[in-house]
Amino acid sequence: MVSIHLPSLNMKPGTLPPSLRTIPPHFRPSAPWPVLLMALTLACAAFAGDNQREWNVRDFGAKGDGRTVDTRAIQEALDACSRAGGGTVRIPPGTYLTQPLRLHSNLTLLLEAGAVLQATREPRDFMKEPGDWLQARSSSDFLPLLSGSRLTNVTITGAGVVDGAGEVWWPAAEEARRKRPGYTLPRPRMIILSRCRNVRLSGVTLRNSPTFHFVPTDCEDVWIENVKVLAPDHAANTDGIDPSRSRRVVITNCVFDVGDDNIAIKSGSLVPDHPFACEDLTVVHCRFFHGHGLSIGSETVGGVRSLRVRGCVFEGTENGIRIKSYRGRGGIVQDLVYEDIRMNNVERAITFTAYYPRIPAEDEPRPFTPETPRYRNIVVRNLTATCYENAGVIVGLPEAPIENVQLQNVEITAERTGLELRHVRNAHLENVVIRPKRGDPLIVRDATGTGLP
Repeated sequence: MVSIHLPSLNMKPGTLPPSLRTIPPHFRPSAPWPVLLMALTLACAAFAGDNQREWNVRDFGAKGDGRTVDTRAIQEALDACSRAGGGTVRIPPGTYLTQPLRLHSNLTLLLEAGAVLQATREPRDFMKEPGDWLQARSSSDFLPLLSGSRLTNVTITGAGVVDGAGEVWWPAAEEARRKRPGYTLPRPRMIILSRCRNVRLSGVTLRNSPTFHFVPTDCEDVWIENVKVLAPDHAANTDGIDPSRSRRVVITNCVFDVGDDNIAIKSGSLVPDHPFACEDLTVVHCRFFHGHGLSIGSETVGGVRSLRVRGCVFEGTENGIRIKSYRGRGGIVQDLVYEDIRMNNVERAITFTAYYPRIPAEDEPRPFTPETPRYRNIVVRNLTATCYENAGVIVGLPEAPIENVQLQNVEITAERTGLELRHVRNAHLENVVIRPKRGDPLIVRDATGTGLP
């Protein structure tokens, strides 16, 4: 058995952190937090100990010279590893140009320091069917750089880099967005793993994806640690990590500096036999730089339950912590805990809204449907922030107010206005200090609870 040291979590097996012990039962994850972490740790350790065979892509003819397209050699190494029952595929230092690659079960893809898995610069290489990529209807018309479906025990690790050559794709996307505000020109993702179990991403740098960098979809037991996700702040739709309809996901000690959501938890459809498509997610000790912050949504139809965010730092992001959805694409989002968070020079510290992309000044109640956004049981505590715009918004719908929001030990300084609470029920504010440059600290309309003006 290989042991995995987790210094940042500071927990003993079988014990709850003191901060979690104080959370009311309805705020706690559906499975105990240490149990989830230990299960993931043991799964990764067992996999590491049972798979010692190794295949070097150089032995299959990969050049790594930055000129030769090495797709065939790398894929042959991956396939040979799979035929043998699993093991490690090693990528030594060098720049390996590649088209899309398929991963397998019981596989460790190891990128050594100095190794760059570099996407080719030809968009046609990533299209499922030949044609003009500018006429693609959706991202599903493209193949990701790395992909796998229905796999078990998949690890991408090492000190190397996966580069998506996004600079080939971004100019056309920006031009399309200028012509049609809000339009997202379809482009490929970097890594998509679908319906996989026991997934680990460790140590690597993901950079310059055409759009989203890593999308685990319908996955279970996902561990992401010490990963950097990088893209220019002007690169549209370059989300960092987007857990989609996935359960038991841990993201720890990662760095995000991208052009869109740093993390976006998505739940765009119902999952059979699961009342919540996204469940038991943990984000601890991560740093967020340029980007749109840590988001839930905008798709929440399948529901999201049990998110824990702790010990994170935001520097210069557009948003800090965020929930975004809208009528017709909403569902239940509940049992969220954000604690021990520091933000500096963000646009807004807190953005919880059932309107997207814009919040109207006035609105009338509409018929309640299964796709009406509903948020409840949210704790934000021990948060300090400076904002170059507003302190934030907590805005529900007239027909579906946000319920049971606790703000404890929150201090926000804003260059413009304060914190707006609208259509909120049972808010509890304790030791909350908002310092706007103009107007009232708290802007309250149709909100009830304690600690309100």
